[in-house]
Amino acid sequence: QVQLVESGGGLVQAGGSLKLSCAASGRTFSRYAMGWFRQAPGKEREFVASIMRSGGSSNYADSVKGRFTISRDNAKNTVTLQMNSLKPEDTAVYYCAATTGTYYYTGMRQYDYWGQGTQVTVSS
Repeated sequence: QVQLVESGGGLVQAGGSLKLSCAASGRTFSRYAMGWFRQAPGKEREFVASIMRSGGSSNYADSVKGRFTISRDNAKNTVTLQMNSLKPEDTAVYYCAATTGTYYYTGMRQYDYWGQGTQVTVSS
């Protein structure tokens, strides 16, 4: 089992940047593929980005491609989401998730563990 804790959310102006971090407990972090999802008020939770166990491959939602970068450090049990050129529509609670699967999944049901979320607000 793994516990996930997100940090780094906050308020930023449009065009700005934020870096989200997710710290994972346990000594088997490298056995989990990781993902970031987000949920805006009144909307369903949606996929943002995911990364394979080794960090060699990643996947992004079209809405964030070219602006967001997911990375991981298996030695430090962390996964990060660097968000650049932020837009008001990026405002949401961002969740870190882990799966024992071997791929960079995009579906919520494919993830086994979730963090509590961190709020990101982008003002226009």
